[in-house]
Amino acid sequence: MMKIGILTHHSINNYGAFLQCWALQEKVKKLFPRDDVYVINYTIAKQNIINIGGFFRFYPHSETPLSWLHKITQPRIFAVNRKKHLNLTKPVHSAEGINSLGLDCIIIGSDEVWNYLDPKSFFLVKYSAGLNAKRIVAYAPSTGKASGEDAPAAVCKALQGFTAVCARDRGAQVLCEKALGTTPMMVCDPTFLTATPHIDNEKLRKLTAKPYVLFYYCNGIPRELKKKIVDNAHKKGYAVLGGGEYDKLYSQMSVRLTPFEWVELFRRAQCVYTGTFHGVVFSILSRKNFRVYASIDSRVRKIGALLRQFGISERPLNDEHFDAEEEPIDYESVYRYIEELRAASSDYLTRAVNGEQIKGVPYDSKQS
Repeated sequence: MMKIGILTHHSINNYGAFLQCWALQEKVKKLFPRDDVYVINYTIAKQNIINIGGFFRFYPHSETPLSWLHKITQPRIFAVNRKKHLNLTKPVHSAEGINSLGLDCIIIGSDEVWNYLDPKSFFLVKYSAGLNAKRIVAYAPSTGKASGEDAPAAVCKALQGFTAVCARDRGAQVLCEKALGTTPMMVCDPTFLTATPHIDNEKLRKLTAKPYVLFYYCNGIPRELKKKIVDNAHKKGYAVLGGGEYDKLYSQMSVRLTPFEWVELFRRAQCVYTGTFHGVVFSILSRKNFRVYASIDSRVRKIGALLRQFGISERPLNDEHFDAEEEPIDYESVYRYIEELRAASSDYLTRAVNGEQIKGVPYDSKQS
């Protein structure tokens, strides 16, 4: 029997962070039903303090005092769901602490675990430094806004410790080309590997009684453009909701949501407006038409890479293209690719955790 640990950004109070961790845990449990699968409770005080602090900001132009009171309880909801749904180890704070868990295999990923430009979350242990497990496997790492080309020497050295590597985006591939001299295969985000449970309760029935469009963090969107979208929704007879967020323009307050309730809002929406990677992912998983307004560099890079990989147009949100239901997405062709990617990703996980050395194909810089 193996002891398998997952090292990722599990403690971030963010729906995508929770769901990618849960989905990978459940997939590994399904692939290795006789083994013990854990989420390594590696905590970084600086990262958690900054993350939680964001929930206490008040935005008077869009929020109300009541919505703010709802918002500041959200970290508690995430904490309860982590305890309930993730098989957490004891808290550890270093490579030595992780080694003390006696794991046979450590899976590092997904999401921006390889973003060496993020000062609040950059720790060499995420690149395998100091870990002594026999098998150290990368699964769907992203470099976020980092290109991979300018990686520090310490990062490149630490990556040598992996027994198997793959990538979720081109940045992670470039990083491996520099550090390992190989181009690893692309795999899907873990959220594509495990379906979330369907939820039905009184809260959701009340929120979704009327057809609605869903917003999920279009950071920096001009106020007039947002009003234009809301007015267009109302003309169609739609309500407007936020996915765990609130704005005075929305029809109801939908802030206190568990991660699985949040997914359900995507499933039941008419269409989606988002500026985040996992907002796009769950729009695709729910087969919804969507528009993207991304203003943060790492999100622009991640979303663009995902849409190009899946053969979906950029889906820009602006004054000219503001109706998410225009230009419907051909999900039949998208899902033919997704099914192939799921199969290849599951095969990679199975072989890598079983101990196969998987580094990709040799990289020839002269042909790049």
